Amino acid sequence: MVVTLIVACEVGFWVLLAAGLTLRYVCRMPRTGAAVLLLEPLLELALLIVTAIDLRGGATADWKHGLAAVYIGYTVAYGHYTIRWADGHVAHRFGGAPRPPKPPRHGLARARHEGKLWLRTVVMGAVAAGLLQLAVWYVGDGDTATLRGWQLTMARLVAVHGVIALSYLLWPKKAPAKEAELARPPKVLR
Repeated sequence: MVVTLIVACEVGFWVLLAAGLTLRYVCRMPRTGAAVLLLEPLLELALLIVTAIDLRGGATADWKHGLAAVYIGYTVAYGHYTIRWADGHVAHRFGGAPRPPKPPRHGLARARHEGKLWLRTVVMGAVAAGLLQLAVWYVGDGDTATLRGWQLTMARLVAVHGVIALSYLLWPKKAPAKEAELARPPKVLR
């Protein structure tokens, strides 16, 4: 039941996102579109409640409950980022807005971008680990090894993403010569 709800929440996220952006830009109903987008957190709340009820009902804490916590953590950390990304592209396509900028590809700007994404992953890991710890306390004396395993997996994920983000700072990718020339400020003649 929990896995089905996770899939339903993911599908619901994209359906609400598409409906909200369609109302906002295609139907020219920005307030209604924003209201639909504000329904997104209700999906995660429903998943959290059903997971707690499932655990309290005597279900063995297993990978499904851990996955639910990770999904909620991901949505908390990356949900707004994803909505903003989609909003920028739909606004460009249907609302006449300028094309959204692409993430930087080179140098310190890319390292900063990767660092910000890593901080989102830290938030995701913290939320997931916190929810998993609450589930461990909620279950009490039952078998919680799987939930603790998910906590370790989240710590590993944060560490690996941190190493990847740090690599962009330590070994920055240099812009090709043509791009570097275009990015260089023009010379001032005196």
